[in-house]
Amino acid sequence: VFSRDQDAFAVLRRLLTDNHENRRSQLRLVRRALRLVRSLVHSGVVTRLDEPDAHGRRYVLTVDLPADFALNQPLAHFALAALDLLDPEAESYPLDVLSVIEAVLEAPMPLLFAQQHSARGDEIGRLKADGVDYEERMAIVESITWPRPLAELLEAAYETYRQTHPWLPADALEPKSVVREMWEQAMSFTDLVGRYQVARSEGLVLRYLTDAYRTLQRTVPDTHRSPGLDDIIEWLGETIRQTDSSLLDEWAALMDPEHAPRDVIDHTAPAPPRPLSRQGRSFEVLIRNALWARLAACARDDLAALIRLEREASERTEPARDIVMTRPRWDAALEDYYAEHDEILLDGDARGPSYVLIGEERRGEPAGTPGPATARVRLVRQIVRDPDDDRDWVLDAVVDCDASDEAGELVLATTALHRLDG
Repeated sequence: VFSRDQDAFAVLRRLLTDNHENRRSQLRLVRRALRLVRSLVHSGVVTRLDEPDAHGRRYVLTVDLPADFALNQPLAHFALAALDLLDPEAESYPLDVLSVIEAVLEAPMPLLFAQQHSARGDEIGRLKADGVDYEERMAIVESITWPRPLAELLEAAYETYRQTHPWLPADALEPKSVVREMWEQAMSFTDLVGRYQVARSEGLVLRYLTDAYRTLQRTVPDTHRSPGLDDIIEWLGETIRQTDSSLLDEWAALMDPEHAPRDVIDHTAPAPPRPLSRQGRSFEVLIRNALWARLAACARDDLAALIRLEREASERTEPARDIVMTRPRWDAALEDYYAEHDEILLDGDARGPSYVLIGEERRGEPAGTPGPATARVRLVRQIVRDPDDDRDWVLDAVVDCDASDEAGELVLATTALHRLDG
């Protein structure tokens, strides 16, 4: 409305009062519209001119917004303001933008409680190993909750924001890490549901992912977009499509009814999901993310995480495949690496395109199959960034394109972590 070449208030008045709602509902909508306008003015998105411009507008936009921008979450206006608190030069910037958006979404509480339960269980295990007695262990884990990225920053900002937006509930903000955890740990939807045992709530979780995707698409202005964030959005959209494309199709139909898919209009069964391996950028984002998750686990010397990643990938086929990089093989390879280098760097350069090689699709043997087999495969490699940047260690893996299409999830098996001349 504010981007039109006419007075926004006249347009809003017509939209809010010349409709089929009863008078009480119209007044409620008017009050909500006024609150949103005040929020946009306070957040600097809209400014009030001293005199009407040539189009008769007294209120105009001050920032470039996406063509389909929408405040489709109750705290979306706060998220827009909070994005200005982030450092665009920080390596974590794309994920921090994601965390701001996740903080304003309605919380999928069964999943958050499962994350909390898992985190407390892990900490209890560590405390037991350290010999901490029961009562002290329970007191320590009582303060552990689900992951809450940027909680301190966002909660302080929200308190300040509420001083000029007193109608906002004090407890509306909820920092959380669902999409962020999936991205950082290269988890598919199936992995997420399985790891936290939330099969009974998977519809709720899928709806949350869809809300996150829509809000990222429609609320984050171009000024806060980055290639890294675009990769996350692309990956999240494809994850949802491979799980249940109907949610995104229905949303697209609401946004653009004239170009809606016929099956959505007719309410018929949707077509099968698009072959994952044919998704170009989305598929390569999945590959890069899976390699990075393994590299990050190597940097932590986290054998349990490495085995979990390999097991989850192997179980995406029916029957499950053998794990090539077993725990002893990972252990031996990491021991050899750390005998030569002090650490594995995970900075922005390490995640850059020059450290990832994704081969072209070809016919070959998938990793971990019980007998001889051929399929469409891609050989991929993550170069390890060591402190001296020797680039002499690499992590090799095989992507099974056919199995990925059948599963609707990436089927990638690590085959080696080795020195290039070894």
